[in-house]
Amino acid sequence: MKSMDLSPYATFFKDYTELRAQENRNYQIVLVNGDIMSNFSGSKSGICARVYRQGVWGFSSNPEVSSEAIKQTVQSAAHNASFLHSREQKGAGPLPVVQAVSQEDFTTSIIRRSRAEIMEFLREIDDFIIQNCPKLSSRTLILSGLDMEKTLLTSEGSSAFSMIPRTILVVMLSVERQGEPFELYSLHGGFGQYEDNFLEPLTFGLILEQYDHLLRKSEGVYAETGFKECILDADLAGILAHEAIGHTTEADFVLGGSIASEYLDEEVASPLITLTDFAHTALNQRCPVPVFVDDEGTKAEDVVIIEKGILKGYMHNKETALRFGVKPTGNARAFLFSDEPLIRMRNTTILPRKDRVGDMIASIDDGYYLIRSSNGQADSTSEFMFGIVLGYEIKHGKIGRAIRDTTISGVAFDVLKTVTMISGDMSWICAGMCGKKQPIPVGMGGPAIKCKVNIGGR
Repeated sequence: MKSMDLSPYATFFKDYTELRAQENRNYQIVLVNGDIMSNFSGSKSGICARVYRQGVWGFSSNPEVSSEAIKQTVQSAAHNASFLHSREQKGAGPLPVVQAVSQEDFTTSIIRRSRAEIMEFLREIDDFIIQNCPKLSSRTLILSGLDMEKTLLTSEGSSAFSMIPRTILVVMLSVERQGEPFELYSLHGGFGQYEDNFLEPLTFGLILEQYDHLLRKSEGVYAETGFKECILDADLAGILAHEAIGHTTEADFVLGGSIASEYLDEEVASPLITLTDFAHTALNQRCPVPVFVDDEGTKAEDVVIIEKGILKGYMHNKETALRFGVKPTGNARAFLFSDEPLIRMRNTTILPRKDRVGDMIASIDDGYYLIRSSNGQADSTSEFMFGIVLGYEIKHGKIGRAIRDTTISGVAFDVLKTVTMISGDMSWICAGMCGKKQPIPVGMGGPAIKCKVNIGGR
C-alpha cells in the first residue's frame, strides 16, 4: 500500500473527520543454537475513519481498501458519532483547527536483500559466536523488521504520508555457573530497513564485549539492598524518562488523575534536569521514531516536559488541548489501521550536560553503575520498579565487581531531585515499544545520570 489519493472521499465528510489508510508490514527470523525456530512475514492493512461531534467520537475501520469500502467506513463513523451524541449530549466545543501537509518516505534506496541473504547474515554472526564465545550454554539471534505506512486526510485539510521503518537484531547469550543460568542481551540496528542497518559488517567487538560482561556477571555478587548513590546509564535513564515521567504527563493520564496534574509550574526535579519529548529531530539528529504529522493531522512539535527542574507542560491530542485551552502537540498516534489514535510519546529523553562518566564514577565512594534493564513499570504516581540485568559495583571511585540481576525502585519525581551530575554524551535505545492499550514504537534514551535510588538485593 503506497500513498493513496484520499481527496475524492472528502465529499463524504460532514462533521470533523479523519480518514486514514495504513499498512504495517513485519517479519521475524529466530535462530536458537543455530536452528531456525521462526521465519515469518506478514502485513495488516486497511482503512479507518473517525468523526467528532460535540464531545464524542465515532470510529469505524475496514480491512478492505476500495472506493465503496472507504465510503461506507466514513458513513459508519459518522453514524456512530451521531448515535453516541444522541445518548451522551456532552456539548463540547469544536476541536482546535490545525492544518499540516507532510510527505515522509524512508523506504531504503538500497537494493533489497533476499530472505536467503538475510539468513546468511545471521549464520555469519552465529558462527562468530561459536568460534569466539566458547563458554556459552545457549545463544539466540532474533532479527525483526517493521514498516509502518500511513496516508491521512482530515476535514480541515491536513494530508500526510509516512513510511517509517525499523529493524532490530537481538543477540541473547547464556552461560551456566555451578548449575545456575545467567543471560544477557544486546540490541543492534534501529531506524531504517535491513539494508540501512546491516550491510556493513556487524561490529563483532560489541558481541565480545557482551560476552565479557556476561562472564563477569556469572562470577558477580548480589547488590546490597538500600538507598544508594548510582549512575544510571542511558538505557536506564531513558526508561525512567519514558515510563515513570512521560506517562504521568500524557494529558489523558493527567485528566485521569496522575500525580503530574498537581505539579504544573512547580519544581519536580533537580535544576540540572530538562526532559523533552522530541517529535522527529533532537540535537541536530533524526530521532529513532520520527513523527512529522500525527494521526489527527497535527504538525508534531517538541514538548518540553521539564525545564531546569520545573514541570512545564503535557503531551496533547486535539481533545485534551481543547480541555486545557492549549495547542495540540502532535502526540496522537495509532499502531494499526483498526486502532484509534491515543496520546503517545515519540522520543523522550533527559537532555545531556557536560559531565564525564569517568568523573561521575570517581565521585562515588560506595554505589553502583547500572547499565541495562530487562523491563520496567510505573504507575500514575510516578512510582516505578525496573529490572537490572547488567551493572557493577562502584567502590572508592572505581568500578568493582559485576552484580547479578536485581531491581531498582522509587518515585521518579523524588529520584530526579537527587540528580547531581549528567553526562555529556547521548544514546538512544533502538528497540523501544510502549504498550499503552496498543503497542507502538517509541524512542527512549539520554545521557547517564548520577542520582540516589533504592536498589534491591538478593
